[in-house]
Amino acid sequence: MNHQPMTSEWASQIQKWTYAAPYDFYNQSPSEEGIDELMTYQAMLENHELIGFYCIGAAAQVPNSTYPYSSDFVDIGFGMRPDLTGKGRGRSFVEYVIKRAAEQGKPLRLTVASFNERAIHLYETLGFHTITTFERNEVPFQVMMRD
Repeated sequence: MNHQPMTSEWASQIQKWTYAAPYDFYNQSPSEEGIDELMTYQAMLENHELIGFYCIGAAAQVPNSTYPYSSDFVDIGFGMRPDLTGKGRGRSFVEYVIKRAAEQGKPLRLTVASFNERAIHLYETLGFHTITTFERNEVPFQVMMRD
């Protein structure tokens, strides 16, 4: 597993990914704005094949009106190709991102939709715990941190 800067081709592929319910929340509608955002991410590759993406910093934060993100943490965010999810591959994927983010020397933070119990369980096994919750567009989110 390795990462490379995102390309417009990979960003277009990601916008076409289709997750099954309830994870269809993560499906994207193709747009130039979406491509522009994805271009700030890193592409995750395995055997030269796109398997996911990640971002570190403000791009990983979920804008909301109640939880003020502080700069005391390093935020991480990621997504894995739908056909690879739920198959025990998430741990090594997230551990890879954790190693990159930990280089900044601050505690790690991530924000996850509360319905995503599979991801939350994984994050808990990796040492994250919930510090607060908030809603955005009637969707509850959990903010989790790891020292």
